[in-house]
Amino acid sequence: MTSQTIANAPTSDQIRRAPKVLLHDHLDGGLRPGTVVDLARGTGYTDLPHTDPDKLALWFHQAADSGSLERYLETFTHTVGVMQTRDALVRVAAECAEDGVVYAEVRYAPEQHLEGGLTLEEVVEAVNEGFRLGERRARENGHRIRVGALLTAMRHAARALEIAELANAYRDQGVVGFDIAGAEAGHPPTRHLDAFEYLKRENNHFTIHAGEAFGLPSIWQALQWCGADRLGHGVRIIDDIQVRDDGTVELGRLAAYVRDKRIPLELCPSSNLQTGAASSYADHPIGLLRRLHFRATVNTDNRLMSHTSMSREFEHLVEAFGYTLDDMQWFTVNAMKSAFIPFDERLAMINDVIKPGYAELKSEWLFRQTASTSASSLTEG
Repeated sequence: MTSQTIANAPTSDQIRRAPKVLLHDHLDGGLRPGTVVDLARGTGYTDLPHTDPDKLALWFHQAADSGSLERYLETFTHTVGVMQTRDALVRVAAECAEDGVVYAEVRYAPEQHLEGGLTLEEVVEAVNEGFRLGERRARENGHRIRVGALLTAMRHAARALEIAELANAYRDQGVVGFDIAGAEAGHPPTRHLDAFEYLKRENNHFTIHAGEAFGLPSIWQALQWCGADRLGHGVRIIDDIQVRDDGTVELGRLAAYVRDKRIPLELCPSSNLQTGAASSYADHPIGLLRRLHFRATVNTDNRLMSHTSMSREFEHLVEAFGYTLDDMQWFTVNAMKSAFIPFDERLAMINDVIKPGYAELKSEWLFRQTASTSASSLTEG
């Protein structure tokens, strides 16, 4: 990283205010610690490791920071445990809209919220109501955000087709697509081909968790057997890219296909560090993937477990790679291009919200740089 790239780096305030687009975020992984405590008290859930929000937040982060995807997933027992009523789902969904994000696709598994007697349809309608409430609250505070839902099926279960049909039934009521999630090893996406074939027949969108804890075979199956529109994570595509000692790069057939077809990668840097998919931010494959012009996007995955936000993710990347506002805009436009809403709506978000937002921030930065240079000249004179 050169001194020039450091000088061009956006400030924390600029990163916070910059328009951001989020494609990979789990509803049950983004609760506020205080909300978890409140909901546990209100619903009679007694299994929390701590009832103090600060201690609970620390517990979630440490428990998830294990280097194991399976251990990471265990933390969801508690968040899902307090999300079994309509009111709880509305509240959690309403609170997820924050942090300068102008468009978000938030995913959750309806089948995991039935223990309190709700039906699948009631779960979807409660979450949709919460998202609309969150959007209204944001507007009242002068912030524009749109939230779409992705309905997730658990890859170790056998309800994928049922959840896919549910996603299709609510596609005009706030649900923008489908996903499968859960431990990859031993649960290949091809087990759920009936769901993906159904969605393709219905001209609907879906992403697949692939290439996170498991490698290239998972990515290959998600694309070539299942026909995924996007890759949830996809970070292990790096296994098909060879960087030689002289700095030249050779892409394998699968990596070349992913880049050539502009298949979006829903990269989640902090989460990848926790699950062992990367050893540090500086070593995260996103740096190389950005340099090679893959359709890379930046995401949070689970804000509670990873103690993160979209702003924090970009702060880490700015520090690790010297990214500028231009780089942030590149990632953000990538994400908006890859969203599961109609083309004209994506284009409007890019041209009317994202590009003007970054242009304003760049103008502020240029003004400060000019003012600083002028002040230095006067002092030196």
